[in-house]
Amino acid sequence: MSPSSGSPGSPAASSHIPAIPRDSTAPVRAGVPEHGRVPKYYAVKTAVAALLDELGTGAALPTERDLAERFGAARETVRQALRELLLEGRVRRQGRGTVVAGPKLAQPLSLASYTEGVRRQGMRPGRTLIGLDAHPCPPMLAGELGVEPGARVWHMERVLLADDERVGLESTYVAVERLPHLDSEFDPDSSFYGYLRERGVAFGDGDERLETVLATPREALLIGTPPALPMLLLHRLSRDAEGRPLERVRSLYRGDRFSFTARLER
Repeated sequence: MSPSSGSPGSPAASSHIPAIPRDSTAPVRAGVPEHGRVPKYYAVKTAVAALLDELGTGAALPTERDLAERFGAARETVRQALRELLLEGRVRRQGRGTVVAGPKLAQPLSLASYTEGVRRQGMRPGRTLIGLDAHPCPPMLAGELGVEPGARVWHMERVLLADDERVGLESTYVAVERLPHLDSEFDPDSSFYGYLRERGVAFGDGDERLETVLATPREALLIGTPPALPMLLLHRLSRDAEGRPLERVRSLYRGDRFSFTARLER
C-alpha cells in the first residue's frame, strides 16, 4: 500500500479535511503546535467548527458516520472532535442527535441579578425551587454573615433557567433576622435582588471568586448535564450600603453555556 493511501483513521487520509490556518502573524496560531504536526481529531474538529458556522444555530449535524465519510476519518476521531465541541458549548445534544448551539450567555461580574443579566441578552430567565429552609448557622458561615454561630439562616436552592433550559444551580444564604418572612413573602421564581430592593435593602459592595469545577452527581442531575462537563463556580459575599454582610451565594453555571465579563479600570 502506498504511503498516500492509508486507512480512514490514519494521518495520511486527511485530504478531505480543509487545511488549518497557520498564519504566523495571527495572535493565536489556530491551535497548531510549533512542530506543525496536527492531531487528526483537531483537524476534524476545525472542519466541523467551520461546518457549524454554515449550518447556523439549531441546525442538526450530520451523523457521526456521515461526518467520518465526509472528512475521511475514523468514527472515534469524529467522536473525540464532537466531545470537545460539546464541552466548549459549540454543539448540544437534542434527543438522539446533535445540533448547533447558540452563543454563550455572557454574564457580567457585578452586583446585578441573574434576571437582569439574562434579560439583557433577550432571553427569558426562570428558576425552579429545590428547597427553602431555615437552619442553625455553622461557625464559618456565621463569620461571613456577621451573625452568631447557631443563629438561624435561610438556605434557598434554585435551578437557574434561560428560556426554560437548565443552565445553573444557585444556593443563597441570608440571616433569618434580616428577612424573617422570606418563606412566605418571596416568589422563588422571581429575582431575589428585586425582592430586597422592594424592602428598601440597598446593595453596597461585594467580593466574588470564580473557579472551574466538576459538578457533583447530585448537581449534575439537577442541572441535567453529564458529571464530566466543566462548570463555572462563583462564590459571592454581598454587603449592604452600610457595609453589613447581606448574603452568601454559591452559583454553579454550565461551562458550555456561560461566559463572564468584567469591566477593568486603572
